[in-house]
Amino acid sequence: MAFTAALHAEWIKVRSLRSTLGCLLAVLPVTVGTTAAVCAAFGDGESREPGFDPLFTAFYGLNFGQLAAVAFGTAAVAAEYRGGAIRVSLAAVPRRGVFHAAKMVAVGGPALAVGLLTGPAAFLAGGALLDGRGTAPGDPGAVRAMLGCGVYLALLALLAAGLTTVLRSGAAALGLLVPFLLIVPFVVGDLAGGAARYLPDRAGQLVLHTSPEGGLGPWEGLGVTACWAAAAVLAGWWRLARRDA
Repeated sequence: MAFTAALHAEWIKVRSLRSTLGCLLAVLPVTVGTTAAVCAAFGDGESREPGFDPLFTAFYGLNFGQLAAVAFGTAAVAAEYRGGAIRVSLAAVPRRGVFHAAKMVAVGGPALAVGLLTGPAAFLAGGALLDGRGTAPGDPGAVRAMLGCGVYLALLALLAAGLTTVLRSGAAALGLLVPFLLIVPFVVGDLAGGAARYLPDRAGQLVLHTSPEGGLGPWEGLGVTACWAAAAVLAGWWRLARRDA
């Protein structure tokens, strides 16, 4: 089967499985809704605190929206390993490299599209509710943050999809990634000689800051997250190519 036909088949799987499609569609309302709730509760006292970054605050909901993106990437791959569906898929697409590439494009493409809608929506909602304390679309870093938000979400979905291919289990992948994104950065903090800034979420979210600190620039940080995603995708391909279905 050619790559385009394999990609079309994978896209049908994504939009026909309600759990997978639901996770994808949840990214936008979860991110924007959480951002709106937090920014609406923001007062003058919080905006005067040291370290307040109005640009980053407008993307507060991304901390929760990223979990929906991770769940989407995980669900899109985990469905192949329930009930032996992977054997049917590989019978239809015997070239495993083509199958894996189509799967990753079918995950990364929709995640990027939803992310590129989520970024501006969160920024506009957050900026409006900060009531004069936020940033405008024309301010430095605003366009970069809106675009970077979309790329960041797509990279996390690919990271989850690659890891799920390696582990062949959605539960195991979520069991690793959710604590890794929510707990580890806070536990590690600034320890280990600043190595925490190379964690996928910390590095990737630098693109959302007005003036990133810690030695990495906004696009460099996103590049670090891309390396994490690429490593997971390549490890997934290696695992798929060398193990029986």
